[in-house]
Amino acid sequence: MVLYNDKKSEFYKRVLSTIVLIPLTLFIIIAGGYFFNLFLFIILIFSLYEWYKFNLKLNLKILGFIFLLFSFYSIYEIRNYSINGVYYFLYILIICISTDIGGYCFGKILKGPKLIAISPNKTYSGMIGSFILSIFFTFFYIEFMRNNYDLFIGNNPIYLFLIVMISFVSQIGDIVVSFFKRKSNLKDTGKLIPGHGGVLDRIDGMIFVFPIIYLIHLFI
Repeated sequence: MVLYNDKKSEFYKRVLSTIVLIPLTLFIIIAGGYFFNLFLFIILIFSLYEWYKFNLKLNLKILGFIFLLFSFYSIYEIRNYSINGVYYFLYILIICISTDIGGYCFGKILKGPKLIAISPNKTYSGMIGSFILSIFFTFFYIEFMRNNYDLFIGNNPIYLFLIVMISFVSQIGDIVVSFFKRKSNLKDTGKLIPGHGGVLDRIDGMIFVFPIIYLIHLFI
């Protein structure tokens, strides 16, 4: 009974934190400028600190620092790429967030076979749910933007491929961070966000997605 109440309490904390964080984060992203840059810098500092706490060899710590710096540079560049950079940024963000929500909800409700040993909470149902929810919410966003801002070309097959690719990379990022948490005997990367854990727990997929998208734009 105590364990059930603890899980229920964590669920409510997770929901309440999400309700507060999503509107605040969206406001900062849309506002851009100093708001966004300061916010990004603060998140970077917390991320570096949480990575530093991992019980890893020095070379892995240094590689992690370099990766995080490049990842956040990619985030900065994509958001400030052009006057419409915010819309493309939100496009990527929606895929990552809906991937996370889909994996959590479908995995909790449907359960089923485990996906991988290094991340015991991941299931095949969660993986499928991540793809389904990311496709649903992102196509809704695309249609909204196409009808209101004429920024997206609807019904282009490239969008489906891009959504699935970003969702897949986001899930890989989640698994990679879970692997390092297990190596360090940590349940969460921190306790900053009630019900969610640390900063890296929430952006684990995004820090892998944005560098890849940035490199694709850079070279292609």
